[in-house]
Amino acid sequence: MKAVVEWQGDVCFQAESGSGHTIVMDGPPDHGGQNRGARPMETVLMGLGGCSSFDVVHILGKARQDVSTCRCELSAERAEDEIPAVFTKIHLHFVVSGNNLKEAHVKRAVSLSAEKYCSAAIMLSRGGVEVTHSYTIESR
Repeated sequence: MKAVVEWQGDVCFQAESGSGHTIVMDGPPDHGGQNRGARPMETVLMGLGGCSSFDVVHILGKARQDVSTCRCELSAERAEDEIPAVFTKIHLHFVVSGNNLKEAHVKRAVSLSAEKYCSAAIMLSRGGVEVTHSYTIESR
């Protein structure tokens, strides 16, 4: 896997993935940015949500669960007054909806993602971040 990050001036950077997709990262105005894109640490958090959501949807599909939506709401805490200001805690809350979803399958999918399949979650937790998960099932 490869990526390229190019400076765009001030504290703005454009990143391009090996598959050709781009994102803009920028800082807030009080740190020399113009708020033209997500902060770099926000992209880490979003990547975690995407990685884990992919797993949950995939596992539920294999279990023949009729999923119509899956939303991952993430909240994170960072070390205060420290440099680097690393993540210390991250919580992922999945809101899954569909037809006749079985709670045991949703619970299992979230657990398997957290403990076995989500590379991002496992990497962060091995690095000392407390990563927790929860879920809600909504009927459609």
